[in-house]
Amino acid sequence: MMEFSPKTAPRWQAIKRATQFIAPYRRQVVYSLLALSFTAMITLSIGQGIRLLIDQGFATQSKELLSQYVLTFLGLVIALAMGTFTRYYWVTWLGERVIADIRRQVFNHLIHLHPGFFEANRSLEIQSRLTADMTLLQTVIGSSVSFALRNLIMMLGGIVWLFITNAKLTALVTVSVPLVVIPILVYGRRVRHLSRLSQDRIAAVGAYVGEILGQIKTVQAYNHQSIDQQQFHAQVEDAFAIAKQRATQRALLITIVILLVLGAVGLMLWVGGMDVIEGRISAGELAAFVFYSVIVGSAVASISEVIGELQRAAGAAERTMELLDAPNLIQSRPDPHPLPRVMGNIHLEHVCFAYPSRPETLAIDHLTLKIRAGETLALVGPSGAGKSTLFDLLLRFFDCQSGSIQLEGIDIRNLDVMTLRRCFALVSQSPSLFHGSIRDNLRYGRPEATDAEIAAAAEAAYAHDFIRKLPQGYHTLLGDTGLGLSGGQKQRLTIARAILTNAPILLLDEATSALDAHSEHWVQQALQQLMQNRTTLVIAHRLATVQSADRIAVLDHGRLDALGTHAQLLQSSSLYAQLAALQFQSMD
Repeated sequence: MMEFSPKTAPRWQAIKRATQFIAPYRRQVVYSLLALSFTAMITLSIGQGIRLLIDQGFATQSKELLSQYVLTFLGLVIALAMGTFTRYYWVTWLGERVIADIRRQVFNHLIHLHPGFFEANRSLEIQSRLTADMTLLQTVIGSSVSFALRNLIMMLGGIVWLFITNAKLTALVTVSVPLVVIPILVYGRRVRHLSRLSQDRIAAVGAYVGEILGQIKTVQAYNHQSIDQQQFHAQVEDAFAIAKQRATQRALLITIVILLVLGAVGLMLWVGGMDVIEGRISAGELAAFVFYSVIVGSAVASISEVIGELQRAAGAAERTMELLDAPNLIQSRPDPHPLPRVMGNIHLEHVCFAYPSRPETLAIDHLTLKIRAGETLALVGPSGAGKSTLFDLLLRFFDCQSGSIQLEGIDIRNLDVMTLRRCFALVSQSPSLFHGSIRDNLRYGRPEATDAEIAAAAEAAYAHDFIRKLPQGYHTLLGDTGLGLSGGQKQRLTIARAILTNAPILLLDEATSALDAHSEHWVQQALQQLMQNRTTLVIAHRLATVQSADRIAVLDHGRLDALGTHAQLLQSSSLYAQLAALQFQSMD
């Protein structure tokens, strides 16, 4: 189960917060309530129509009266149908609109959260909250609440008509009310707890499926299917066991309610039938009383069932509010410092940083480093030296615990986050492409770019020729993560995207380390175009990259071990000499 920083609010408080999303649509709520009240009153009026039909139509054997009351009855039915249409439309509209607003607000919050949040919480489980939980809330807001209110009105109206029709028989019906409320209170708490557990298990199942299918090649390459089948089966069975407990508790609740309510109706029929035989009430009054009794009984039973739905919705609302309450640890100051023209001067001064999941280990340890505008600085070091972490800090995916990072002499924590990130273009080791056209992927960092600018960037990245040969050229649709392209083609597209972004500082997480020689050649040519007139920090794994850099920073356990050119470091740094011998020279 996901863990969030803020304390979980009480479940019904979460429901209350969710209903605040309805407030902007008061007019539609009024339409829904009017239609709901109208249909409830029409339904209650049908009972009087039945009484008149029996006492004034059948009993008098008058064809005219019978025809008159039958037409009245049909008129009520038509009015009920029209009112039901209106109620269903506005209630459904309201549910869909509110859930769309909640989804949008949750997504807007999530997309700005610091990346550390998604490292601590499974993205696929978050996705489940945005889909399965939202669907449940939509059902409740767009159906169950309306259904419950309508039944509540009919229950109260039915009780009033019961007293009007026959007070003695009504006493028999009202005796069952406290008997129905008690099991609702007893079983309701159990259902609520089991509903939350069930939703958590279903979210875990969805997350597991997404993870396995997303890595299907690895799964099949290692013949891991049987183990995954067993693990998935265990998770499904766990979810089913919780769902079965919840279903059992709800079924018991509904069964007890039905037995009590309809048992009281049966007793009422016996007492009322004796009164009809003895002439104390008419057959029409008994029929109307039976009608209202059934309405009251079914309304109570329906409300008890809806309470179960509301309890499930309370769990969904709680999980949704947890997402909205998740704090964003990386935010712009209310009064951010204006950023002057960025040349690419970066100064790290005594920077210390530890990941929240490993607070006892410093990933960056008192690092001081000056990067000059326009230079290419290669970052080398063993795995875990802090090279990628340095990129994360520059982009403010995390904030350092002590020290400072300055861009053009200004602490980056004093800058607007989005303004800061516009100063960087990132080309990672694993190309990041999205489902959509090549054109859309290239202008990802500059949505306003023209087709001519897009083509020019592709030319500079040596990608234009292969794009032109694709079936739809720049409008060719890519699969998820660029499925259908080679590694070199994907990388050249990401370089073209960085060229089009035209940021003054370039962050390269060695973009050629996983490519074959042919692809590497073209990517290297594209990188040379991209690096012109830019400050470039490159995580280096290749000798060619290191030798072409202006300076090389050797990192070890988050500390700066040495700084200089390739030739200087071979003489002055034993760690660099060792890395060159083990790693770089093997790639000559």
